[in-house]
Amino acid sequence: MRVLEPIERISEVLFGLIMVLTFTGSLSAAESGQSEVRAMLVGALGCNLAWGLIDAIMYLMACLADRAADRRVVVAVQRAATDEQAERVIVETLPSPVASVLAPADLDRMRLVLSRMPEPTERIEFEREDWLGAAAVFLLVFVSTIPVVLPFMILHDAAVALRISNAIAVAMMFVTGYAFGRAAGYRPWTMAGSMVLLGAFLVALTIALGG
Repeated sequence: MRVLEPIERISEVLFGLIMVLTFTGSLSAAESGQSEVRAMLVGALGCNLAWGLIDAIMYLMACLADRAADRRVVVAVQRAATDEQAERVIVETLPSPVASVLAPADLDRMRLVLSRMPEPTERIEFEREDWLGAAAVFLLVFVSTIPVVLPFMILHDAAVALRISNAIAVAMMFVTGYAFGRAAGYRPWTMAGSMVLLGAFLVALTIALGG
């Protein structure tokens, strides 16, 4: 079982990049000393650490919600008064393109399988894949911060570090935007360009603030 779908992984990286750019964009390279750079680093890392934890918790909540929805479908099918009512529950649960191509025999087979399943328990628990997915969400959000803030960690010249950081961030947004477009079935170059424009806008804020 795949812990996170490609589009979910790419989305988490994009979120992390946008978050860290809002911090590097607040730094004035012309006026900032080591204390200001250090404060920015602490803020950027701390924010993405907190956001990664929040996003991981939201992921776990979504897992519970999905599992509860699955349980409701099984219970509704098993408790349906008629076969037609049970099949209507199944149709309403499926995406419209899928439901529209199902033959009556397909629906009947699905109804039989669901009706013969043991009735789900009231208690819904997390599974191993849920915890792995939450950990992956956290790591993707937090680790995406590292390449962008790394220049500030190894260079003493804040102006040079900021330029390199901006270039890394925009390049990463281009790559992730392109990958997002491919995974979503949208125009990859259009999505990549949109992400670069967003990155350029945030970098422009940096320049406007004296960076």
